[in-house]
Amino acid sequence: MTENVKNPSEWVKARRSTNSNACVEMRRLEHVEVRDTKQRGHGPTLQLGQAAYATWLAGAKSGELDHLAGL
Repeated sequence: MTENVKNPSEWVKARRSTNSNACVEMRRLEHVEVRDTKQRGHGPTLQLGQAAYATWLAGAKSGELDHLAGL
């Protein structure tokens, strides 16, 4: 999700997302923050350490979390 990002502290939308805002954005600080795009910066963020983020991302990529989205 962060390939080709010039400033990792900026919010980045997933490459596979559509223009429907049905996705998440992330940014890297000392930790990784994830937020719902629909909230436009006004909703809560999920803050994860680097190792926890790597585990979460691997689970999302493998389909482990699809049941949470009703897929």
